[in-house]
Amino acid sequence: QVQPVESGGGSVQAGGSLRLSCTVSRYRNYCMGWYRQAPGKEREEIARLYTGSGIAIYADSVKGRFTISQDNAKNTLYLQMNSLKPEDTAMYYCAAGTKAFSCAFGYWGQGTQVTVSS
Repeated sequence: QVQPVESGGGSVQAGGSLRLSCTVSRYRNYCMGWYRQAPGKEREEIARLYTGSGIAIYADSVKGRFTISQDNAKNTLYLQMNSLKPEDTAMYYCAAGTKAFSCAFGYWGQGTQVTVSS
């Protein structure tokens, strides 16, 4: 059973930083991603990482502020979030690809709340 488990959310003032973590049972050569969903809005993909190559792709809304990274030894994905804005407030989800080398995300974590106050 592949079940991503997120941690690291919380409340922070605008301009602050948070780091989210996501641990998954199988990791290497799988595509991993971070999504977020704010109240009343659709779920948005904000970053993905091809764990085998290390290639990362970001949404324009977070480019230059967020960094996705990995620790292969720990099967853990990270999202470092800097220069946070109130509009970053959302539930953040980790997603894992359903098969190797595919970014068809089929496994989702339970989500972790990030709240940014002005």
